[in-house]
Amino acid sequence: MDMSLKAKLEAIIYAAETPVTLDHMIQLVKDSLVSEGAANNTEVQLRVRGALEELIRDYYSPDRGLEIRQVAGGYRMATKPEQHDVVRDFARSLKPPIRLSLPALETLAVIAYKQPVTVPEISEIRGVDAGGVIATLLDRKLITTAGRKAVIGRPILYKTTKEFLLRFGLNDVSELPSMEEFEKLVAESFQSELAIEEKSSASGQSGDPASGSVAVPTNSAPTEDPVTVPRDVQGENDPAA
Repeated sequence: MDMSLKAKLEAIIYAAETPVTLDHMIQLVKDSLVSEGAANNTEVQLRVRGALEELIRDYYSPDRGLEIRQVAGGYRMATKPEQHDVVRDFARSLKPPIRLSLPALETLAVIAYKQPVTVPEISEIRGVDAGGVIATLLDRKLITTAGRKAVIGRPILYKTTKEFLLRFGLNDVSELPSMEEFEKLVAESFQSELAIEEKSSASGQSGDPASGSVAVPTNSAPTEDPVTVPRDVQGENDPAA
């Protein structure tokens, strides 16, 4: 069996947010199989189906905590039922997502990219007073003080913390995306949150108490069985709550 093909299918299924169909997987690996000598579409389909069946059997092993399930016409990874208790305990131990207003996120972005930086410098970059959100970021332990700048008035310098790296899944600040990419991600997240809140309000559900805020990505728990493989950056509720 083509181990490279199995590895590709495994990566696709793991990365998929929703169950991925066999046809979709075939389309994704078709070109590489043809270049490796697959004679026609039928052979491509047979190779993919065979590799997928073997991959599923691999996950049947009792020393694996995950399995590949067929769900809603597609395939997805999930923790095995016998591991649900330990996964729920893990979910309870996770920190809840931090919700920040858009001004707070903008201020955090400036500090992350310009650190160490003072409040007047942040306000000049943003075009508005940033003093009001500094206390929030300090309280959430996303930033900390970094001494004072050697200028008149000796204003306090601020920098990001280890908690900031943990919350954003970074090893160090050198892994930050470009400023433009970060701003785009923040804008998209903010618009997504607003759309969810508007939908909840329209359906008569209770709104988010932190209206107009964005959830900072963090590891989180799935909401129902099957307990799916934890992904980065989703803010869902504890399944055992």
